Amino acid sequence: MIVFDLRCEDGHRFEGWFADASACEQELSEGLVECPLCGNKNVVRAFSPFAIKSAARAEVPPTLPNPMEILKNFSDMVKANFDNVGSNFAKEALKIHYGVTEARNIRGTSTQAEEKMLNDEGVEFMKVPVIAPKDTDA
Repeated sequence: MIVFDLRCEDGHRFEGWFADASACEQELSEGLVECPLCGNKNVVRAFSPFAIKSAARAEVPPTLPNPMEILKNFSDMVKANFDNVGSNFAKEALKIHYGVTEARNIRGTSTQAEEKMLNDEGVEFMKVPVIAPKDTDA
């Protein structure tokens, strides 16, 4: 199916759907198409201002960032903006959660048992993979 812009002799513009261009021309010449606004059967194809993108031209896929680079940038952001509380993460998170200490961004380590306890207490946290520094002796 193809859509053509059409115009009746009274200037009304509308669309018509046809099997192909020759079917459009045939229906117009036989007076089978009428204006939906005024019923006029003196209808012609109107200029249709649009562009068709060539399928022959291959699209160049966008360059995707390296996942390790994204992870490293994220890790660097966390290191720069979160206080490292080490193995005291669960204790500090609870203090912040219950208002004992001022709210701040913290990072550190926790055990599975501590993570379960934090979940049970309703403390929101996110586990982030740690990027080990590159071995400089290799």
